[in-house]
Amino acid sequence: MAPETLDSFRTNWLKIGIQPEVMYRSSGDVPMAKRLSVIDGDRCVGCQLCMFACTRRSGVGGIANSRIGIRSAGGMRKGFVVIVCRACPHPPCASICPTHALTPRDGGGVSFDAQLCIGCGQCKSACPFGAVFWNEQEKRPLICVYCGVCAGFCPYAVLAHEEISEPAHD
Repeated sequence: MAPETLDSFRTNWLKIGIQPEVMYRSSGDVPMAKRLSVIDGDRCVGCQLCMFACTRRSGVGGIANSRIGIRSAGGMRKGFVVIVCRACPHPPCASICPTHALTPRDGGGVSFDAQLCIGCGQCKSACPFGAVFWNEQEKRPLICVYCGVCAGFCPYAVLAHEEISEPAHD
């Protein structure tokens, strides 16, 4: 990604209250775990701005590599279904992963190590919410990183990026 593009992303993220440097800190003073929540799915108009924002976060356009999904609930009258990772305290996608490419994250949800992934797809099948999306080209899962960019771009406040108040218990 070109430096000017990354700077414009950072500027936009800061405008909506997201601090990218804090989100990806891997050691030291780690911020409270966060997750996405669907605040009011009935407000969703299917614009897919959240999906575009998610994909752009990784430096590409379109919605094919989004880690969030919007689908029709059966036509415009029935509305839309918003599919997000629920940050499960005991994620079945991680439990089934034979190589431990997906590992439980403090506070719920998972972390993904692409180097360990063999592309078996068991994680996608194991998610009860259908929130493990798939990159067909790389044969790897697309896992939410709980950054909140999608929530910041939703014009109807369907999504929220919130702190997980209680840590997961074993």
